Amino acid sequence: MELFNDLADFQMDVLKEVGNIGAGHAATALSTLLDKPIDMLVPKVRMLPFEEICESVGGAETVVLAIFLRVDGDAPGNMFFILNLDSAKNMLRDLVGLNILEEEEYSELELSALNEIGNILAGSYLSSLADFTQLNLQPTVPSLAIDMAGAILSYGLLQFGQMGDQALLIDTKFLEGENEVQGHFFLIPDPESFGKIFAALGVESP
Repeated sequence: MELFNDLADFQMDVLKEVGNIGAGHAATALSTLLDKPIDMLVPKVRMLPFEEICESVGGAETVVLAIFLRVDGDAPGNMFFILNLDSAKNMLRDLVGLNILEEEEYSELELSALNEIGNILAGSYLSSLADFTQLNLQPTVPSLAIDMAGAILSYGLLQFGQMGDQALLIDTKFLEGENEVQGHFFLIPDPESFGKIFAALGVESP
């Protein structure tokens, strides 16, 4: 699919605005949840082929923590929020106030906290996209996994069926004081869904 190679600057600007508004919503929700000011830096937004997702998080064999869910509604697809393990630990320490040792396994409380943060992020970006497109987009209950990036994406394929061959990547950075945590948010619409999304944004598919 060549759609994204041909996107005009203004069309990418719309996607970037979706990311910016979603980041703002997420920062507000996280600040309320954690009862402390959380800022989110302006995210970097880009399109990339499905096969480059693993490369963007360090490679298929890199062990990561991922929160993933299914998007139901007018433009179904899959969402992943992926953190490397250091970032996940930094998030627990700096944002949530929990501390874990390098070799220690994650407790149920820590996994629950990470899952809730991922859920808030996914919901914020999804509602932003829904507002822009006026499409009905509903997230399912999220799941959390710690595994190699390639295995997590393969599991997503098995769980949710064939994924589209393009992804919207939003590189997210949280800031609490001087502490910065980076994560990668991916929206991978089903093959027929990207056309619906761009049509709703006033962009014709080729």
